[in-house]
Amino acid sequence: MRGVARKVHNLAVALAATVLGTANGYDYGSPVTLYANKVGPFANPSEVYAFYNLPYCQPADIEIKREDLGPLLKGDRPTKTLYAINFRESVSFRSLCKKHLEEPEVKKFQQAIIDDYYFEMMLDELPIWGYVGELETRAKAASGHDANATRYFLFTHLDFSIAYNGPHIIEVNVSADPLQRVDLAQSGVRDVEFSFSVRWVASDVPFSDRMSRYAQYSFLPQSFEIHWLSIINSFVLVLLLTGFLSIILMRFLKNDFIRYSSAAEDDEEDEEETGWKLVHGDVFRLPPAFSSFCAYVGTGAQLFSLIFFLLVLAVMNMFYPGNRGAMYTAAIVLYALTAGTAGFVSAHMYMRFFGADGRWAWNLVLSATLFPAPFLLMFCFLNTVAIAYNSQAALPFGTIVVIMLIWALITLPLTIVGGIIGRNTAKGRPVTLPTRVNKIPREIPTIPWYRQGVCQVFMAGFLPFSAIYIELHYIFASVWGHKLYTLYGILFIAFLMLIIVTSFITVALTYFQLAIEDHRWWWRSFFSGGSTGFFVFAYCFFYYFERSGMFGFMQTSFFFGYMLMASYGAAIMLGTVGFLSSLVFVRRIYGAIKCD
Repeated sequence: MRGVARKVHNLAVALAATVLGTANGYDYGSPVTLYANKVGPFANPSEVYAFYNLPYCQPADIEIKREDLGPLLKGDRPTKTLYAINFRESVSFRSLCKKHLEEPEVKKFQQAIIDDYYFEMMLDELPIWGYVGELETRAKAASGHDANATRYFLFTHLDFSIAYNGPHIIEVNVSADPLQRVDLAQSGVRDVEFSFSVRWVASDVPFSDRMSRYAQYSFLPQSFEIHWLSIINSFVLVLLLTGFLSIILMRFLKNDFIRYSSAAEDDEEDEEETGWKLVHGDVFRLPPAFSSFCAYVGTGAQLFSLIFFLLVLAVMNMFYPGNRGAMYTAAIVLYALTAGTAGFVSAHMYMRFFGADGRWAWNLVLSATLFPAPFLLMFCFLNTVAIAYNSQAALPFGTIVVIMLIWALITLPLTIVGGIIGRNTAKGRPVTLPTRVNKIPREIPTIPWYRQGVCQVFMAGFLPFSAIYIELHYIFASVWGHKLYTLYGILFIAFLMLIIVTSFITVALTYFQLAIEDHRWWWRSFFSGGSTGFFVFAYCFFYYFERSGMFGFMQTSFFFGYMLMASYGAAIMLGTVGFLSSLVFVRRIYGAIKCD
């Protein structure tokens, strides 16, 4: 329990660390600790293992650095190494150790070179990367025994180049000496000597700007301009499409209002009503599974608040590249703190539409579990896979306990408190509807196949997805690759564009649905808005097979498993946006006409 309490304390100061960062100063000759973080296939960012999972030279007692919640979620487990590095003391050559590799250890290195393993180390919180070795296939002479020979070269010498400014370390780079490598082509026992060298270089870059190079390397100037042009192009295209559709929709509505108002003035009782006015007695009829519907709307409101506040923090430069896992920590904390939104919206909506006789407590249970429960099941499966692979991606038991305590002690109580406030504010205040609801539902006429639910939902998600398609590629390259994403301003613009387009396209489709006398718009509007999540998950298959080199069961399960949950969350959030927009629209148009 002391370990759990320590993790809770670390979580409390994690967001402060986001702003403060590290500011270690060193004296001349003082030791600088080099940590080995992880190794793994370069194409599989989630498949990471302990550095000493490979038979490198390791200390007698392995000491793992204590980390906060964010780096642990990221798979970081920094471990002290044998590299003796002193501040501003260059080393031309120093032997690290002489290793006697048995045949199984040689095969392990060979497989790592085949899978293109990389390693990640950290010096003064600065990450550095390098490759374990390289694979060469060379053609032999015709007189040779083999047409081709495969060589497994293991890098045994690392050269560290460290830039400093005063007492601070500014930049770290590592490179392998191609002249000092060992060929492991022939299996068997090998004697290998690992060594390193250190070069210290003065720099005029201030300590406060030492992380800027990671952001600069993530996007070259040319790609940065292309990125902005692409998002502007998408914005203009979407603006034109929504503008044209707005004009068409407003013309339809204008004609409808003129027709209905003229009919009311002439008091033509014999004239048969047509269009959306005909279903005025059923348009506000509550949908089936209304409690679940309210819970989804409340959950969507919470997820919208979570994403909005995350983007605001990101635009304020809270998640700079050197703060490892800060966004993961912020997401968990914000999800817990915004739980009251789900309870309030869900209970308030349920009580106002259904009345005081409803099972509002069950509604709160659904609000607290509709998203976390499937996510927990998926996490348990993926964490079990990581444990089976002996990967660092598997969360420690103490971290899992901390997350569960956050949900039990913060998320759940705030959901209940929000639900109670929503219930009390809705008590005695039933929703005011523009029209009365008939006792007997009206029969829905035959609808063409291209205007039924499946086709409508499919069409609804296409335009919003096209608005974020380009940005989605950069996000995937960052989350499921090794690029750093720092253009949060563009991401915020894309998010606003997605919300606007989703809102409008759902309203338009709701109108066309009511125009053919189909009053089942509640769930339809939710699914129409949320259908973008389906397109996002479909894009995952394209990205996996065409844009990435990921392989293996563990990486595949992590990619599709967590993207399924992300798509599910996006569907809930955008579905809520679509429904609330449609609700405002429906109340406005029915409130503007006279109904019997």
